[in-house]
Amino acid sequence: MSAWVAERLVSLVPETMAPCGRQVKGWIIPIQPAAFGRLKAPLFGHYRSRPPQAQSGTNSCSFRYPRRQDHSLAISVAIGMEAVDAVVIGAGVVGLACARALAMRGCETVVLERHDAFGTETSARNSEVIHAGLYYPCGSLKARLCVEGNGLLYAFCATHGIEHRRCGKLIVATSAAHEAKLQELRTQGESNGVSGLELLSAGQVRALEPELRCTAALLSATTGIIDSHGLMLAICGDAERHGAVLALQSPFLRGSVGGKEILLEAGSTETMQLRSSIVVNAAGLDAQRVASLLDGFPAQHVPPRFLAKGNYYAHAARVPFSHLIYPVPEPGGLGVHLTLDLGGQARFGPDVEWITEADYAVAPDRAERFYSEVRRYWPALRDGGLAPAFCGIRPKISGPDDAATDFMIQGPETHGKPGLVNLFGIESPGLTSCLSIAEHVASLVL
Repeated sequence: MSAWVAERLVSLVPETMAPCGRQVKGWIIPIQPAAFGRLKAPLFGHYRSRPPQAQSGTNSCSFRYPRRQDHSLAISVAIGMEAVDAVVIGAGVVGLACARALAMRGCETVVLERHDAFGTETSARNSEVIHAGLYYPCGSLKARLCVEGNGLLYAFCATHGIEHRRCGKLIVATSAAHEAKLQELRTQGESNGVSGLELLSAGQVRALEPELRCTAALLSATTGIIDSHGLMLAICGDAERHGAVLALQSPFLRGSVGGKEILLEAGSTETMQLRSSIVVNAAGLDAQRVASLLDGFPAQHVPPRFLAKGNYYAHAARVPFSHLIYPVPEPGGLGVHLTLDLGGQARFGPDVEWITEADYAVAPDRAERFYSEVRRYWPALRDGGLAPAFCGIRPKISGPDDAATDFMIQGPETHGKPGLVNLFGIESPGLTSCLSIAEHVASLVL
């Protein structure tokens, strides 16, 4: 960071340092990638079983820190009115990727996150699938950024040692009426630049997956699965090595746009004020509220917010499949599909449940629909085989009666405010596209 911060760095010896994970209120803690390699859940784990909760009695901004290998800890005092090059609001996978892209281009970057760990909302509550890019209209941001992101993500996994598997996906038609849709998907995917697409007959599918029932299928060979938490750790490591700082439990409060610099305030009982020439609103489910708190930002550029909850059910026993299994897409989502985690456990979902407020409880009464949907392509699924697992919420900008919409990535050329980028509606394939979205964002402001 700047000389103002550097002059205030403090090193704590082991005798004065609490165990790893203690909350230190009002401090900025640089991420230490070497220590991250030793951290395990629950400190930075997924929040699939419950929504993140703030520590009891804690209202002020705070930061979790790991120990360095030399057993020291460098921290800086709370920022007064600090000037930085870039601020990213939201430490999900897309926000972290944006911080990495900006930091790697030489920007002093601060990431503001309201929770006590990164990636606790949409980034931790999804299918962890690396998508190929065949579902999205040709020329759309989703199509372009997903196809680019697919290649970038596989390369990033290879160079950073992130666990992943290019297992492939079968999109199955369970009736003759659905078979025409498979050809449409193949044509659209190839127009988007997706490789490895192949139409299979029922017999060819049985040779790959004997227990799968369908009349035909589309094989997507470049689809895979990834350890999304490991991905976020690696992105954090890259960002920190280039000087980025992650501020946890630092909710964005308000800001002002319109001048050469953007003014921001974050925190709660202990606040910090920032001046920055670049601000990226990557707040996910909260992106519309963040934009509305920017004084001087035109309200007409804030799209409506719709929440589409997706419930997941787990299958305790191992399933007889090695590919991901997807039905033909349905309105609002990709249907109740079968995905595998890297340990081989199967989960089914998500479905589409439109809600008005965030709710992370899996509704047990939705299980019956899951059984009927899954048995269309896996009739051997036994009663009692599914158990509620977790749910996620898609940050949509179109409602249940609307056509599907594209990512909305607003730069200065859209809203006229220098240095500001808003990311709205970053649902699937946001995980796959995180690195390509970050490159696109950087190109808008640098």
